[in-house]
Formats: sequence, structure tokens, C-alpha cells
Amino acid sequence: MASNNAAAISAFIEGAPPGELADVIADIQKLTANEPKLLASVTPAFQKYNEEQLSTVKLPGSSQPVLISPYNSLGDGRYYDVEGQKSFAFDHQTQKAADVQSYSHDSEHSGLISSLLKSLSTHSIEHYPSATYTVCPTSSADTIALLLVSNKYSPSNFWNGRYRSTYLFTPSSSTLSGTINVDVHYYEDGNVRLTTTKRIPETKVEASSASSSSAAAEIMRKIAGVEKAYQEELNRGFGRLSEGEFKGLRRQLPVTRQKVEWEKVGGYRLGQDIGGGKSR
Repeated sequence: MASNNAAAISAFIEGAPPGELADVIADIQKLTANEPKLLASVTPAFQKYNEEQLSTVKLPGSSQPVLISPYNSLGDGRYYDVEGQKSFAFDHQTQKAADVQSYSHDSEHSGLISSLLKSLSTHSIEHYPSATYTVCPTSSADTIALLLVSNKYSPSNFWNGRYRSTYLFTPSSSTLSGTINVDVHYYEDGNVRLTTTKRIPETKVEASSASSSSAAAEIMRKIAGVEKAYQEELNRGFGRLSEGEFKGLRRQLPVTRQKVEWEKVGGYRLGQDIGGGKSR
């Protein structure tokens, strides 16, 4: 029974909508009040959520958030920030950072990583003003990860959203692949969630220039083109939904083109009040 509960709780955590993990945890605590140790037993689910969702955290004494991902993990709950040259411990349940230390991750592609950070910064400012990003070497010494996440939360208006992109560039073959994820939750008088995933197959990038800055610029041009095409694809999809499936779900207005005040429907005189005619 306990294992079934743990599996269910893990699924709730891993499926938490953007910006709502704390709310999900609070609800789980209420539902499992008689099993207080159950939440602590699903630490792997918290780690999976934070790494897959590219969760962000501000280090003590810093105003700039940094990313949590499997690519900048040092193991044992520690992560590092390439740009700030810091490592830190991260609590996956509370999403808090501690024990910040100086750290420098050596890589044979340090020059290209530095140039990509600058190019990704420009790209972020232009298209995702509130984004957090990083560029780091992966466990495979010949691959570089480019990560970006942009969150926008509006709980007072009952919606939250998150955009994530992960790209892997291999300098030896000059190839780029990646994934784009969009996740939006709207929950006013209902519960509607949009999740989309766009996989970018491995493609050749003309980034064999001796200059790391030129190579980084070419990589970012390729990424910008991919993202523009996907956003246009999403816009077309929204248009089809609005004119198709959603339109079919909506209640049509009466011939008067006015909304019916349903709370007063018991007092309507059908011919006069709804049809607009005069009583006889």
C-alpha cells in the first residue's frame, strides 16, 4: 500500500504545473497527514522534476537565478554555474540553495562555451527577457549543452506558463539537436493545460570556423530559426483550435446576439424577455 502511495505522489510531483510545485506539496501533505514520512521518501521525484523542468534558484547573496539540470550536476545534490564559477548544494523539495563554493569546470571547449554564453545572452534579451540560461559541457566531453527556461506566472489571473529549450551541440561533427517544451496551465473555473514538445533532429551547422565567436553566432542563428518556425507553428495551431474544436464547444448566442442571464432564467417571459417581443 505504501509503495502505491509513493508512486502516486511521485506522479503528482513530476506532473506539477509551472510555478505550482509548492501548492502540490501542500496538498500532498494534507492528504498524507497520517504518513508524515511518505513525502521524504520520494526525493528522486523532486530531483527529476527540478532537472527536467530546468528549475531556477538564486544563490545566497546573488540576485541572478541559476539553472538546475542534469547537465550541470556534480552529483550528491550539488550543481554548478559556469558563468558565475560557483558550485552549490540544492534542496530539491524546498528548492533552496546553500553551501556556495568557488568552482571552475575545465573543458577543451571553454572558448566556444564562453562565446555561446554571450550569444545566448543576446538571444535571451531579444526574445525571452525574463529567461535564465546556461551553457555547459556534458558528461560526454565532446558535447555542449545550451539550456534556456522562461517562466511567466500570473496566479492572480489563474494561469502560469513555462518555456524550455535544450540543445546539444557536438563540435567534432558540427551537429545540433534539441528539444523545445511549452507548458501552460489555466485554472479559472476549470482546469486546462497545454503541453507541447518539439524535437529537433540532428542537423548540420556550419560552425567549423577557427573563431569561437563566429561559430557561436552561427549556432545561435540556427537556434533562432528553429524557434521562430516552431512559434509560428504554434500560432497556426491555436488558430485552428479557435476556429475548430473550441468553436464547436462554445454555446452559440441566441438570435438577439446577447448573452442569456442564466441566474434570472426562472423569471423570463419567453416571448417578451428573450425574444424581445411585447406581451399580449
